[in-house]
Amino acid sequence: MEHRIIESYLTIYHFTELEPEIQVLVNKAKEQYQKSYAPYSRFHVGASVLLENGALFEANNQENAAFPSGLCAERIALFYANAQFPDVPVRAIAIAAYTNGSIVENPITPCGGCRQVMVETQHRFNHPFDIYMVGRDVIYHVANVKELLPLLFSGDDLTNS
Repeated sequence: MEHRIIESYLTIYHFTELEPEIQVLVNKAKEQYQKSYAPYSRFHVGASVLLENGALFEANNQENAAFPSGLCAERIALFYANAQFPDVPVRAIAIAAYTNGSIVENPITPCGGCRQVMVETQHRFNHPFDIYMVGRDVIYHVANVKELLPLLFSGDDLTNS
């Protein structure tokens, strides 16, 4: 038997420590959670995606009474960006959420499905991107989706047999 330790690294920022372009990205994610449709969970999520060409895309979660027919903000934003610019890699994504009338205290992390879509986006372009997860007082940053999903499954696994 062998034991291995898998570690993930993240940086913790205060909003004012972010570069101006990322501050805009975070603010856009916050604007989007205010527009989400979450009557069932009352957990409102916004996401914004910055592409390498400078294009910015925003989205929010959309719930549906016929669960799981809704979709998360992160996936909508990534799919929208990739649909508009199918050949341009993602540079960064910011995710923010609020519930009970205020932003969540701890930085919001993507669900498993969103993490897998991030893996595919990174694999598609062979290009890691920054992920900013926003909380009330701090923002978590990882520079690669592998930090969120270290034992990831990607298209490479389908060809390595």
